[in-house]
Amino acid sequence: MVKHNNVIPSAHFRKHWQNYVKTWFNQPARKTRRRLARQKKAVKIFPRPTAGPLRPVVHGQTLKYNMKVRAGRGFSLEELKAAGISKKIASTLGIAVDHRRRNSSLEGLQTNAQRLKTYKAKLVVFPRRARKFKAGDSAPEELATATQVQGSYLPIEQVKPSVELVKVTNELKSFKAYDKLRLERTNKRHVGARLKRAAEAEKEEKK
Repeated sequence: MVKHNNVIPSAHFRKHWQNYVKTWFNQPARKTRRRLARQKKAVKIFPRPTAGPLRPVVHGQTLKYNMKVRAGRGFSLEELKAAGISKKIASTLGIAVDHRRRNSSLEGLQTNAQRLKTYKAKLVVFPRRARKFKAGDSAPEELATATQVQGSYLPIEQVKPSVELVKVTNELKSFKAYDKLRLERTNKRHVGARLKRAAEAEKEEKK
């Protein structure tokens, strides 16, 4: 029993927990609704691919994720120029454009330029008005055989690094990596002073 002039303890067991339980039984119906919505959208945007516009291959941010590649927001203007596509026409061909993006590496620029060229080679362009063909539109034979692409196209694949096994030789065993690193670090630190000394020595010789 509680001593002194304290509150008598009361166990709060009557919480009416049934009133706070949340249930939902609309999952199967929502699944059906989403599927029908996807089908309606595919019919509406025909003959464009159902997955939306083409996205570039970009590396993730930060040291933790930068070895992984993913789909970016849009192609940079440099990549479009390298592939020979103008930024005005790009959006009409189902290519996402991000005018703010900059290419920090030549490798990324070449990868995305090649991605655009592959897409352009496979592309079937329908005329804006039926039977009124313009320059750049596909031939009627290609239009007759064209089908709408369902799901992702030109998927981005993670490249797994390959490990090359090397036989350990006596030369490799005798190599002292730590000593080599220390030496190169020292050389880097003294490179300026050594160049200055060499230049002064050359001046003295000319005199």
